[in-house]
Amino acid sequence: MARAKKSTEITAANLGFEATLWAAADKLRNNMDAAEYKHVVLGLIFLKYLSDAFEEKHTSLEQTYSNPKRTWYIAEPEVRYGVIEDPDEYRSENIFWIPKEARWSFIL
Repeated sequence: MARAKKSTEITAANLGFEATLWAAADKLRNNMDAAEYKHVVLGLIFLKYLSDAFEEKHTSLEQTYSNPKRTWYIAEPEVRYGVIEDPDEYRSENIFWIPKEARWSFIL
C-alpha cells in the first residue's frame, strides 16, 4: 500500500507556533552577529510579555467594571473608561502601564 506524500512546502499556515517563531527569528538573524542578535530577540520577547500582561489586565478590568452583575460595576461609560485607563490599577499588580498610543496586540 502506498503512503501519502508529505508536502515539503512550508508556509505560515501549516507551521506550529514554535516553528513560526523559529522561522521569524531565522529571517531576523540573517547576517547579524549572535551577540547582537540575542539582545534584539530578548528585547522583543520582553515587549511581548509586557503587552500580554497588560492586555490580560485590561480585559479583566473591562469585564469587572462593565458587568452589571458584578460588585464593582460602573454605569457611566466615561467614569468606567477613566478607571480602566488608570495606571495605578496596573501598577498595583506590578504590571507595566502602557499608554494608549503605544499599545499593540501582536508581535508576529
